[in-house]
Amino acid sequence: MTPSRRDVLCGLAAAALAPAPMLAQYTKHDLTTRPAPADRLFRSAAVEAAIVSVSKGIADAELRTLFTNCLPNTLDTTTFAGTRNGKPDTFVITGDIDALWLRDSSAQMHPYLPFVKADAKLAQVVEGLIHRHAACILLDPYANSFRRNPTDPPLEWAVHDVTDKKPGVGERKWEVDSLCYPIRLAHGYWKATGSTAAFDGEWRAAMALVVKTFREQQRFHDRGPYHFQRRAENPTDTVILSGYGAPTKPNGMLHSIFRPSDDACMYPLFVPANLFAVRALGMLAEMAAAVQDGTLTNDARALAAEVGTATERHGKVQHPAHGEIWAYEIDGFGNVNLMDDANAPGLLSIAYLGESSLSDPLYTRTRGFTLSPDNPYYFQGTAAKGIGGPHVGLDYIWPMSILMRALTSTDDGEIVVALRTLRNTTAGTHFMHEAFQKDDPAKFTRPWFAWANTLFGELILKLYRERPALLRESMV
Repeated sequence: MTPSRRDVLCGLAAAALAPAPMLAQYTKHDLTTRPAPADRLFRSAAVEAAIVSVSKGIADAELRTLFTNCLPNTLDTTTFAGTRNGKPDTFVITGDIDALWLRDSSAQMHPYLPFVKADAKLAQVVEGLIHRHAACILLDPYANSFRRNPTDPPLEWAVHDVTDKKPGVGERKWEVDSLCYPIRLAHGYWKATGSTAAFDGEWRAAMALVVKTFREQQRFHDRGPYHFQRRAENPTDTVILSGYGAPTKPNGMLHSIFRPSDDACMYPLFVPANLFAVRALGMLAEMAAAVQDGTLTNDARALAAEVGTATERHGKVQHPAHGEIWAYEIDGFGNVNLMDDANAPGLLSIAYLGESSLSDPLYTRTRGFTLSPDNPYYFQGTAAKGIGGPHVGLDYIWPMSILMRALTSTDDGEIVVALRTLRNTTAGTHFMHEAFQKDDPAKFTRPWFAWANTLFGELILKLYRERPALLRESMV
């Protein structure tokens, strides 16, 4: 059971649980303010300038404080930049867990891409993370998190996992999105800078391994090499049937044994991750073509077409109230899991991740389902309404879902309600959290969760560019 569970990390008391010496400089303060300049790990001049300029356009004082704290949180507290083999090397932890998640670190760094062209030092940090991702994938493409050094042991809750362990792996939960997010970050960096310097031999080998791993998890011929079991009180922390997951009828989609929440899938054909994989493989083909790797280009394009066709054919379901929508999980035999989880990729985040347009009728119907009581993990309380998930239990709403609601909305009123909700549910900490109780935001998990913090900064930057009038309004 990981430290993100509600019973382990709840409220500010979680700060005292940080196990690694490297975290001490951040746990010494109350986690309600931005660290002092001397304690910040990295400073981007471009990001700092944006904080000043954007803040001038935010009328609400609390929203200004949240933006000032949250946008730089990844750089302030989780980014360790250096060099490896003569190349930039960046290790990004999640916050209160001393490990790099491929998904989280990519998402944490993504909001800074608009600044990399103007800030060479920040660009080097992002390039270093791309190099680190390649090394991690080559170490184990089935792992979701990694330690700083190749000889470091697993995270404490993963020590006794029954799987193919490798030194330097923090946890080995196979999630399709773990290999999609680094591609998204690399593609965004390339588009922002025009530089292909990060796409060296190591990176191309890692990307070829991504395609190979995805192919294995189509499971046309066998169950593939991945298996995972854990002795755990929470059943979502382990995998049935000797660690291979529920039976499936292979159809060309990819099998994802875990969700981006790190919870086990009910049915391994996880639709949002397959849609993300199609998008990521298209990006990979574009980058591979730019560095004239014809084999990787063709392989990525071919697999994207296969997975896209299969998901389009098998990944939809007819809902009695919402019509045809995307399913959350299927097994190929006709069984469907109808739900959505706050983590991305999920059904709500399909448009945010570029897998669909905001106006696509299939997406709008699916979005309507996720944000309704028909979704079993949509909770409505006196403090807020939003999506949660099995990871921290019933009645706990994730700020990430409220952020995604705003990021995928074209309705000013809906966005304002989301901003007001986010402002009012930090329990006075002035940071985002993993989740909070729907009736009492003072009951929250993970006071130091950098992905949610930086995503809040991304939302404000987007509104500043596209709907500045909303930020100039009073949020009373």
